[in-house]
Amino acid sequence: MYLWIKAFHIIVVVSWFAGLFYLPRIFVNHAMATETSEIERLKLMEGKLYRFVTPIAWLAIISGLWLWLGEGVGGGWMHVKVALVVALYAYHHYCGMLVKQFATDSNVRNHIWFRFFNEVPVLILTAVVILVVVKPF
Repeated sequence: MYLWIKAFHIIVVVSWFAGLFYLPRIFVNHAMATETSEIERLKLMEGKLYRFVTPIAWLAIISGLWLWLGEGVGGGWMHVKVALVVALYAYHHYCGMLVKQFATDSNVRNHIWFRFFNEVPVLILTAVVILVVVKPF
């Protein structure tokens, strides 16, 4: 059973990250958009993607907790990983706030800011993979 849960966890984590890689990229395009039809299409895409990826985030968190508590894996690396998952969820939540800002045409940031914002999940993913595989402490 453990391996099935682990496989499921990896699948939903990959899916969650895919959504968090793509959503800010849509923000970049939206911040640059000038035509009404394009803006409306991007609003629709942002909303649908955020609503789709949010339950996936919860599945990733729940399956991760199940694995962690079921196996009793510990160590300093796990504490850092959990902190990074909390940070990733905060990022996810902030993306939801940005979706609402774009939906109401109240975004104040430019595409350059979103290009940097887009890199945050890449950095978190890199750190988490290193922590899980190498277990440096």
